Amino acid sequence: MIVEPTLSPLNVSTAEEKASSLESMDEKVDSIDIARGDEALKLISVERRAQFTEEYNRKLRRKLDLLIPPLCAAVYFTQYLDKTSLNYASIMGLPIVGQRYNLISLAFFLGALVWEFPTVYISQKLRVAKYLGVNIVVWGAVLMLHAASGSSFPAFFVLRFILGMCESCVAPILILIISMFYKKNEQVHSSHSLYAVNGLTQIFGGFAAYGCSFDDGRVLAPYKIIYVLLGGLAILVGISVLIWMPDSPVHAQFLTKEERIAALERVRDDQGGVENKTLKMYQVWEALTDIRAWLIVLTALLTGIPGGGLSNFSNLIIKSFGYTSKQTLILSTPGGAVASITTLLCGRYADKKNERMLPIIFALVPTIIGSGDSSSGVYLIGTLGGSISTVYAYNASNTSGHTKKSTMNAMTLASYSVGNIIGTEIFQPKDAPDYIPGKVAIMVLLTVQLFVCLILRWINLSLNKRKQEKIQELRLQHQWSDLDVQKERERHAFIDLTDKENLYFVYTA
Repeated sequence: MIVEPTLSPLNVSTAEEKASSLESMDEKVDSIDIARGDEALKLISVERRAQFTEEYNRKLRRKLDLLIPPLCAAVYFTQYLDKTSLNYASIMGLPIVGQRYNLISLAFFLGALVWEFPTVYISQKLRVAKYLGVNIVVWGAVLMLHAASGSSFPAFFVLRFILGMCESCVAPILILIISMFYKKNEQVHSSHSLYAVNGLTQIFGGFAAYGCSFDDGRVLAPYKIIYVLLGGLAILVGISVLIWMPDSPVHAQFLTKEERIAALERVRDDQGGVENKTLKMYQVWEALTDIRAWLIVLTALLTGIPGGGLSNFSNLIIKSFGYTSKQTLILSTPGGAVASITTLLCGRYADKKNERMLPIIFALVPTIIGSGDSSSGVYLIGTLGGSISTVYAYNASNTSGHTKKSTMNAMTLASYSVGNIIGTEIFQPKDAPDYIPGKVAIMVLLTVQLFVCLILRWINLSLNKRKQEKIQELRLQHQWSDLDVQKERERHAFIDLTDKENLYFVYTA
């Protein structure tokens, strides 16, 4: 196992020796090969040497907010709309029905599962925003090809599979971009604001599909119009990302050099680093042996199963109550509003209270209740989106080391894909119109997840307590002042240490 150099303090007993030790540690850290450290070291030193006023940082934050969140929101909007296009097509004349419909539903998530790990590690080697933009353009073209596939089951299956491969990079890359530019106490609100867009897509998609449903189908069937419309929109978003989305603060051309340095200094104390192009196998191993990683994997699985079922079958469930296709498309839109509001509230609470697990629990309880209800439950289950977005934010806030963070994101998204694959099979045609087995499965799985969340919260708080005790021991041993501790914290920020290696990394509950 490769062990990267850490900045363990020397045994110092006097003030003079302590100062000498700190100076020698400066030299040791500054001599670290930049290629092995964080990308941020191309612009700033290991120790903080630039100070920026609060007013300057507020202006910088506003400048970031004008570009990064809108672009990320556009990507999320497009991705969720394209992923759930099958849900609209299912009641707009799509000729593929029954078990074959279930299979093309799972094809998307199968493609995402197969390509999740490769796409994460490929993106680490490339400029992440450019890689994301290319994927969006490709999946837009693939989506438009759905309209040319006719009623061919094999063609639909392959296209959905490729669509899943292309979209698998979205969540890990956007999580990474947000963590590069925003502090921990800003990340959840930022990511939840983006994920709230998914609820808006449900509203937009419902009305867009409703409008298309009035077409007589002489040129294109209504469900084919949806695919052409959404595919073209995705291509436009992909081009926008290629032009304007920054890859990291180091390469953010819309910022001056001074602003790029300030952007890096803003996130220094979070100890999460920014970016590193070197794949470090010891960090992969650490992710694979971290119990927290597997609990998050389990959480993603338990969330993914209901998500996979509901994202592809919610319109069929609503229609089963006796509504027409046009009525169903309109009635599906309030669920989007519920999802957006819940996601924003969860994000606000998570940042204000510095919590991650409790907001997930708050979002799960209404979903559990809704899955046991009838027609009104279709809207209550919209709160599930608030839990999914918080799971993503958890990784951004609680993982350090670029390769470890990438691995954690890949594990989480792969598990979520497996959950979605299983979820497409819990609503079987033979169980229509009530789909009782699927509803019971959702209630049981999400109840189990409540306990998993509480365990994760307890583990993080326990780890923080141990780290604080160790820091206090070092303070007493070396007679460090608060300034000395702060210097130590700054030295650890951008040398690409994992959260376990870095004594100053603080986990978020």
